Amino acid sequence: MKLTFSQRQGIVPIRRTLQVDSISDELRNALWTTIWIEFFQSNRYDTTYLSASNSFKRFSIDYWTKFLKQPIDTVHLSSDDFRQSFRKTYFDLPWHGVYDLVEFIADYSTRISQPIHAELNKTLEAELSAFRFVNEQLVDITSTEEITALEDAINDTAFAGVSAHLTAALKMYASRENPDYRNSIKESISAVESMVKIVTGSPKATLGEAMKQLGKTGGLHESLNQGFQKLYGYTSDEGGIRHAMLNEPNLSAADAKYFMLSCTSFVNYLKSKM
Repeated sequence: MKLTFSQRQGIVPIRRTLQVDSISDELRNALWTTIWIEFFQSNRYDTTYLSASNSFKRFSIDYWTKFLKQPIDTVHLSSDDFRQSFRKTYFDLPWHGVYDLVEFIADYSTRISQPIHAELNKTLEAELSAFRFVNEQLVDITSTEEITALEDAINDTAFAGVSAHLTAALKMYASRENPDYRNSIKESISAVESMVKIVTGSPKATLGEAMKQLGKTGGLHESLNQGFQKLYGYTSDEGGIRHAMLNEPNLSAADAKYFMLSCTSFVNYLKSKM
């Protein structure tokens, strides 16, 4: 983004840190503008058309009953009432509530076949938000390369099993209400296991066995092979993720994110070697 005169002169500070657990006024306003232009106006939901639009009525009912969890008989169907109510709700929400609403609207845009995730990502990036839409979910992955790698692997229909595991890993990791880091890691590792079985032509082998076979055939550098065997060992030893145990391991979002991105990169690497 081009700096203003005041920023170049050091009069107005330049934001250099990502917004992780807050939303600046600039980011909140920019997201509002993007939603209003890309979703409401482009779908003729603005105040010029609201009262006559059946599509608007469906959206307003969903917003009122599914997002706000309000009784259906109290929904605001007139254009002026809805606009005022919707705007007040948006600007009164806490930072995480804004993301909840943005995700709700983005999901709705997909349902009507006019997704706005790409435009929202441009706004999030421009205003230094720590979050991006990946496979239509808001997650704290900010690198363009990471987003592209994960989306490419998930959307690759040639490897449906691998894609299914990575999709599950992303959903479990990204859930704000009930994140499941333990099973997210399991799914990430399972994606690698599925990919290695395909590469080696050994559908019944474990990941460890298939990795050893991959090393013997010369299809994978020995250091890389050993590294992933050790990573697999972490998830299958007595205190590991896959082992049936009474006590859950102490896992964090950082752990799940590391495994998801590492496994995605390895999956894409193996595809390139095929």
